[in-house]
Amino acid sequence: MKKFDLIAFDIDGTLTQSKLSLDVEMAELLCQLMEKYMVAIISGASYEQFKWQILDCLSCSSERMQNLYLLPTDGTIFCYSNDWQCENDAPLSKEEKKRIKSAFENIFEKSRLESPDEIYGELVEDRGAQLNFSALGQDAPIELKEKWDSDNKKRKRIVRVLKRALPSFSIRIGGTTSIEVTKASIDKAYGLNKLMERTGISKKKILYLGDKLFKGGNDEPVLILGVECRAVENPEETKKVILELLGQNQML
Repeated sequence: MKKFDLIAFDIDGTLTQSKLSLDVEMAELLCQLMEKYMVAIISGASYEQFKWQILDCLSCSSERMQNLYLLPTDGTIFCYSNDWQCENDAPLSKEEKKRIKSAFENIFEKSRLESPDEIYGELVEDRGAQLNFSALGQDAPIELKEKWDSDNKKRKRIVRVLKRALPSFSIRIGGTTSIEVTKASIDKAYGLNKLMERTGISKKKILYLGDKLFKGGNDEPVLILGVECRAVENPEETKKVILELLGQNQML
C-alpha cells in the first residue's frame, strides 16, 4: 500500500452509524491507528456532537491523542491537542440563517415529495457556521433514517430546489437523511486545506475515507481537491481499511 502520513475520516456512515457513538472495536482501532499515523476526523457535526460520538469513546493514551485532529462543521472549527482548543470561523449571520430557514419551509411540497408521517425533533439544526436539515428530524430512529433515502434520490431533489433558492451558499448531502448548508466554499476541502497548512502535510500524503464521495455528496470536495480517497459504505468496511493500514489485513 502507498505510504500516507495522515488518515482522514468522515463520521456518520463511515466511523459510526448516523448519530451513534463509536463502537468499542472502532474506538480501539482508531487508537491503534494513531500510533502509526496522524488521524483527522472531519464532519458537518458540531463540536458537542464530536465529543459524545468520538472523544468520550476513546481511551487512547495522551501521547497517541496528540496525533488526532478534529474538524467539526467541515473544518470551520478546528480543534487540536490535549486540551482541545478551538479556532472558530465566523458563524452564519442572522440574515443568512433566516434566508436558509425560509428556503426549507414546505420543502417536501416544493420538491414534490411526500411529507414524513412523523418528525422527530428539529428539522433544521443551527450549528453556527452551518445549518443542518434532517428530513425526519434530528432525533429520528436510525432504522427509519436508513430506509427513508437509501439511494439519496430524495435529497438530490431537495438540493436542486434549494440551489435555486440559495445560489450563494454551499449545499451538500450528508449523513443519512441530512443536507448541510454553509457559506460558499465552506466544505471538507476547506477544512483539509486548513489542516494541511497547519501540519505541513501535502495532499499526496493524505488518505480520506467517506461514504458520500458521489456528486453532490458532502465528501465530494475532498475528491475534487485531489486527495486520495477510499469510498466505504458503512463502518464495517472502514474497519477493514484500518486493519489494512495497520498491516493486519490483506489489501482490499
